[in-house]
Order: sequence, then C-alpha cells, then structure tokens
Amino acid sequence: MSASQPSTTPTIGSIRACPSPNHGERRAGPVDMIVLHYTGMPDADQALAWLCTEQSEVSAHYFIFEDGRIVQMVEEDRRAWHAGAASWAGESDINSRSIGIEIANIGHDGSLPPFPEAQIDAVIELCRDIIGRHAIPAHRVLAHSDIAPGRKRDPGEAFAWGRLAGEGIGHWVDPEPVGGGRFLASGDEGEPVAGLQALLALYGYGLEISGVFDDRTGHVVTAFQRHFRPAKVDGIADTSTLATLHRLLAALP
Repeated sequence: MSASQPSTTPTIGSIRACPSPNHGERRAGPVDMIVLHYTGMPDADQALAWLCTEQSEVSAHYFIFEDGRIVQMVEEDRRAWHAGAASWAGESDINSRSIGIEIANIGHDGSLPPFPEAQIDAVIELCRDIIGRHAIPAHRVLAHSDIAPGRKRDPGEAFAWGRLAGEGIGHWVDPEPVGGGRFLASGDEGEPVAGLQALLALYGYGLEISGVFDDRTGHVVTAFQRHFRPAKVDGIADTSTLATLHRLLAALP
C-alpha cells in the first residue's frame, strides 16, 4: 500500500465480524468524516441483527456494545448505508466520505440513558484508530443529528463529546454557560437571523441564509445544541448558543 493510501484495516485489539449485506462502492473520496449514531433500540443484539439483515437496508461500519465489545459489519473501503439523506459542508453523499459507528443505546424514546464507561472507552479507542489511519480532521467527527437536523437526534445530548475531545477526538470548546441575554427564535427575521444562519452554515450545517428563523433553522440550532451546548436543548439561539458557536468557529484550523 502506498503512502498516499490509508490503511482500511483496524489496528486495535479484538474486533468480531458480523458482515452486513448492506453496502456498495464508495462514489467519492477521500474518507474524511466519522459519523456517530445510537441504535435507538432496546436490545443491542436485536439492533446488530437488524443492521446485518438485507431487509433493513441500513448498516454501519462498526457497532459498539454497552460493555465495549466492537463488531465490524462493513469493510472501511466500502460505502455503508448509515447516514441517509444528509449534508455537511456542501457535501450530500455523506456515506461515501464517512465511517459510520453505531453505539448501542435505546436513545431518546427510552429517556436517553447514560452511555457506559466501557462503551465510551471503546468509542475513543476505535475513533482514535480510524482518525490515525485516515487523517480525519477533528471538526469532521460528527453526530448523525449534525448531518440530518430535524430528522435525527442521535447520539444525543447525553453523549460524552467533551470527554472524546479531551482524548483528541472531535472539535470542542467548553460551552458558554446558559444564562440570560438576547436570543433569536422561531418567527424572527432580519440581519441577525441571516448572520446566525451564515455562521452555522460556515461551520458545516446544511442551512440556507434566508434571514427567516424558520423550522429548518430551529432544527439546525437544536442539532448544534445537542452536540455543543447540551445543557439546554430547545432550538432557541440564546447568548450561550451564539457565544459557543463563535468560539467553535474561532478554534477551527
């Protein structure tokens, strides 16, 4: 393998194989994103079986159980079907550019229980390995909700984004504390809304700059809060949300 071709084989310890038939050729490249999901099902074994069944028409490259066990369903050089209709930084075929990781968790419909320590340890180990082999930028380690606002909520505001960043995985700043101050919300119009939309689009969210705080804008603000300001997820662009967004942009490479 030449120096310009990253390895697509994990270099960490024991990873069990459970091949899924749901994959195809990558249509674009290089692989420069990781997308994290939760399964959203009560039982991890059932979730894995579903992802490995042709009938489901969904898959991911990896699956992580609550106890930290890692399963590979799709080879990294193949296009797994995990992102669905999505976009980031002007790109719409996210499946062709990403590695998808499913994390066993019942999700919001089950009150979003905490992700166990062993599971987060495994997420960190796997992501570190993938990043090292594919040179994935920190700001392209994303939530499913980032690339599909309004349609997806995973892995959610209970996920340990700050801890991952402390281990060198993902882009993060300490969120501005929730407090008072001016805010933008549904129905607002004008230059401040257009400015908010421009900043969110600059970070990568798929959002048109219309100057109208419409449903799509609310969905994007909510997705941003789930990832970067999880203390309060309400879709209202308050001072805390705006300050956190400004600091994230300032911290980009």
